[in-house]
Amino acid sequence: MTTPILQVRDLHVAYGKVEALHGANLTVGAGQIVTVIGPNGAGKSTMLNAIAGALPNSGTMRGRVELLGQDVDGVPIEARVARGMCLVPEKRELFASMSVEDNLLLGSYRCYKARERDYADQMAVVYDLFPRLRERRRQESGTLSGGERQMLAVGRALMAKPQLLMLDEPSLGLAPLIVKEIFHIIVRLKETGVAILLVEQNARAALQVADHAYVLETGDMVLEGPAAELANDPKVIDTYLGLARKAETA
Repeated sequence: MTTPILQVRDLHVAYGKVEALHGANLTVGAGQIVTVIGPNGAGKSTMLNAIAGALPNSGTMRGRVELLGQDVDGVPIEARVARGMCLVPEKRELFASMSVEDNLLLGSYRCYKARERDYADQMAVVYDLFPRLRERRRQESGTLSGGERQMLAVGRALMAKPQLLMLDEPSLGLAPLIVKEIFHIIVRLKETGVAILLVEQNARAALQVADHAYVLETGDMVLEGPAAELANDPKVIDTYLGLARKAETA
């Protein structure tokens, strides 16, 4: 059995005396899409930030996070990126006054600093995945549509050539047609070999593209299993997929 890309063991996160995550366990294998679904306030973004090393100063963490079998406790964000871990945050955090291409080049800063000469090749990979970004490469990122900004945020993370890509609510605030396009792109990303940890409120879309799934509720992992099985679990149908999903399976 190959070493998992990501292994999270007994992860607890607290803000002061309030514990937001209670002993979470999670594994992402090579070439997998693993999704964590759950309602607002369940602790999904907190979990991603803890894994990425991006907790605010008010947060404390205990437990173990391993990337490719190596414990990353105490490893700063930049070093985690260098080891192959990238987070696309919910707010996307683009530089609005900079062009699309300059935002992408910032994503390759680690490769540039390491004197890797193939960052231009990675730019071509990103433009192949997101042709719209190529069309708008000279445009200021602040003038892009919501869907284009999400594409740029993912593209910028891919410029670092990650082995693990973590996506925090990539469909948030997007129109249904754009959501469909974003999830199609997520499937294409898997085909490039990158492992994906996907945090989503849109349970229907997430379960359709994922290999394995976890359900997080009020800080506890309450269910896990193959995504196709969870999509047919009565509790998941009742809570997250609604009556339309019941009609489909009737």
